[in-house]
Amino acid sequence: YQRRVRGSTSKKTMYTRQLLRRVLKNKNRNLSVKVVPLKAVRYIASVGNSYEDYKRDPNTPNDSTKAFNYMMIGAAGVGMLSFAKGTATDFITSLSKTAAVQALANVEVDVSTIKEGTAITLNWRGKPLFIRHRTSDEISDAQSTALSDLRDPQADDERVKKPEWLILLGICTHLGCVPLNKQGDYGGWYCPCHGSHYDVSGRIRKGPAPKNLEIPPYKFIEDELVVVGMEDK
Repeated sequence: YQRRVRGSTSKKTMYTRQLLRRVLKNKNRNLSVKVVPLKAVRYIASVGNSYEDYKRDPNTPNDSTKAFNYMMIGAAGVGMLSFAKGTATDFITSLSKTAAVQALANVEVDVSTIKEGTAITLNWRGKPLFIRHRTSDEISDAQSTALSDLRDPQADDERVKKPEWLILLGICTHLGCVPLNKQGDYGGWYCPCHGSHYDVSGRIRKGPAPKNLEIPPYKFIEDELVVVGMEDK
């Protein structure tokens, strides 16, 4: 049968029918009939080889191949679970880091230690922070300046929450240099890089800088205790 079945499809069908008739005709005799899977029958009919060739075909899945496939699927599933767990852990850790960074971004300062007429420089978010305890003369001078004389018009009371305390970032708005305290033509700050002059309210009065010194967010939580980085609500 295996030698004769190598013809066309119609011949294969014919010989298959003949084989079945012989099996049925001799069903009461002691014949050795091998039961094979349907896909094996289809393989033999299409390729023309024997059942033993079907079992040896590398493209035919066997028990060892199935076991290997199941093992690979299981390993992939474990890997995906591990990846998902790691991603979730990293996300939760990032949230914790964000909260910690936010806490460090707020600087609490006891301004009672700053003498009148002096200023201190602190580090806030990697930037120099100026806190100046202004005298009554400096306050009067800042409040009496006409807005028409200013390049970046801003009243003094818009820049402070308490007249005696001026809190600003020590970064020149021209090219980012650090101005010097109590220097320049207006008694405020002077930038030695390109000659910008700021008054006692941190407003630009002379030189190439286009804007006033920046005022950071801050809040007095007590009379002489301020938190920089926290806004009033």
